[in-house]
Amino acid sequence: MPVHLQRDIEEIKKKIIALSTLVEENVARAVKSADSRDASLAAQAIELDADIDKQEIVVEDACLKTLALNQPVAADLRFIVAVLKINNDLERIGDMAVNIAERAQELCRQDKPETAFFDWHAMVEKVRLMLKKSLDSLISLDPALAQSVCASDDEIDAMNRDMFTKTIAALKTRPDSAEYLIHLLSISRHLERIADHATNIAEDVLYMTEGYIVRHGGMRYTSLVEGRKKAEEQSFRH
Repeated sequence: MPVHLQRDIEEIKKKIIALSTLVEENVARAVKSADSRDASLAAQAIELDADIDKQEIVVEDACLKTLALNQPVAADLRFIVAVLKINNDLERIGDMAVNIAERAQELCRQDKPETAFFDWHAMVEKVRLMLKKSLDSLISLDPALAQSVCASDDEIDAMNRDMFTKTIAALKTRPDSAEYLIHLLSISRHLERIADHATNIAEDVLYMTEGYIVRHGGMRYTSLVEGRKKAEEQSFRH
């Protein structure tokens, strides 16, 4: 790899890691503001989204310049393409954090019902773990860790569906708490979308490291490994 290309790729790595840190911290901030009904913390999360948007543009600009000036191929090209897609997913996760913070502000304006209709904290922890693993897999370029993120997405989808069912049931028994319940359901939906974007990041890490596209329910990492071993065995026999 030419020295100037290696330098540019290292710089892109630093920028995407910095962005991922900003996003992860703001998601935690937004979720905490909803849990603690802290309007000030929610406002901070909303305000900090501007920094995430600016950093997304910086990362995209660095990738496009590297493509134009260095014309990378093979693994280097896959890396830059994957970073461009991950960059977009990180920005969208940032938007979801803002949405959660806005719902938190609405919750702060209402009286909290005495009855806890459902607990979405388990979902919060699983989504945060998925996001952390997806970003860790990006930093360490760990395909096995990325695959574990993909395997968790169905569980989050099921938890979101369960939240919807419980919300419908609660609305029938406590229609006076309808607005409060709808805001909680909205937070659940935004968390589910964060999990979707974390899965996208993990799939792009698999593409970056393995060179295969695994989106839309296609082959998963285990299948890729088995396929690669068979191809190597056949190549060896011939």
